[in-house]
Amino acid sequence: MNFLIGISADFDPVHKGHASLIGKAREVADEKGEEVVIYLNKGYSANHAPFFASFEARSRMALEAGADRIVPIEGLHHRLTMAYTVPIRIAMMIQDGVTDYVDAAEVNPTKIKNYARGFIKRGIFSGIPRNLPNRNVIRWYAVNEFLYQRFNRKMKFHFIPEGKVNGEKISGREIRREILENNLQIPRSVAKLLPESTVTILEEEIEQGNIPGTRNTEVLLKRLNTSSRHYLLNIAHLNAEAVEHIVQGRWYQAENQVWASLRQAGYGPVLSRLALSAVEEDVTRREVYELLKGYEKDGIIPPDQTMDRVIERAWFVSSMGKEGLTSSEAHKKFLEGARTRDKPEYSFDAGLHLRSFELSALEEGMKAHLYVDKRGNLACELKTSRGKVKSPLKLPGKLATYLRLLVDSQIIPLQAQLVKRKRGWRIKLTVG
Repeated sequence: MNFLIGISADFDPVHKGHASLIGKAREVADEKGEEVVIYLNKGYSANHAPFFASFEARSRMALEAGADRIVPIEGLHHRLTMAYTVPIRIAMMIQDGVTDYVDAAEVNPTKIKNYARGFIKRGIFSGIPRNLPNRNVIRWYAVNEFLYQRFNRKMKFHFIPEGKVNGEKISGREIRREILENNLQIPRSVAKLLPESTVTILEEEIEQGNIPGTRNTEVLLKRLNTSSRHYLLNIAHLNAEAVEHIVQGRWYQAENQVWASLRQAGYGPVLSRLALSAVEEDVTRREVYELLKGYEKDGIIPPDQTMDRVIERAWFVSSMGKEGLTSSEAHKKFLEGARTRDKPEYSFDAGLHLRSFELSALEEGMKAHLYVDKRGNLACELKTSRGKVKSPLKLPGKLATYLRLLVDSQIIPLQAQLVKRKRGWRIKLTVG
């Protein structure tokens, strides 16, 4: 059997709070004759950002602090929100035979369990209020309990107090900031927060030029500066408003200028980092959709977070418009269990506005590229042998709302194809 420690931390870098976690894990592991195994995030952090220190350096830090073995977690955090990555990571650990999990919390473990009950009952682990203390620990505990019904086993949680110095929580973000502001020198204020082994490894990495890790800014800015609306809208975690602000904000010369555009679109820091990571790695909606459908088949994704449920929610909200409900009111009713009698449409036609001289260039089966134009209208672009044909889509109100909600879902892929009907040319739209 393995023993898990600190998966919710990226260990970027390992500080004394992390060392205390590993120390507690070592204590429990020695009692049981098990290993201390670190499931360490690789590639991108749990908060969807590039790492300050490399995976290799962070692995050495964790091993020096007392861990027995490192297991890399990669391929998730530039594709998915934490509502999805947490179930996937916990399932991986349970399947590996992990029996115990150690985490740090500033509130009584009983309160963690009480907070988690509501989320366990609902079976949905997104939207945990930000004002809840230790909200990520609550998510981990709740998902662990939820997955018991899938695996018939779960990890035992061990909680220790959060690492603090002079009453202040140790923050990896502040450690990294101080090192950067000190011209990549480790000031005494930071060194006292780190195990000696971490200081040594950081100094070696800095000398070798491995710190700090950064984005591939050249690729990121080129895509944002040159890509069409429909290309950007096909990238996961970009909605129509984000795409519009990105296009309006061109020409980008630095990452912080992109952040300004995303803020205008209502993106917070976490979603902005995820969106930028998705652009940097060219992560499509189709890629995310198929990844999650695979995990759904394995019974890992909670029912209320499945792709079909996301589509069903969009259908319900669009159906409630005729009842006079706002989107937020309809969304609330859906979470309370309300449903429509009819099922969501996964395929339907939209009309076009075409000029007579464009008709001869059209061919059945031609791929149509969906986008939202600068006036906010749903539209498509056809690439013909004679050039591009652009047209807004003609849809009944309910279907127009439904399609826009799917566009703004950020993860549901939409396919569009030109078809010939008795009444003329149409765009056949396919969901998922």
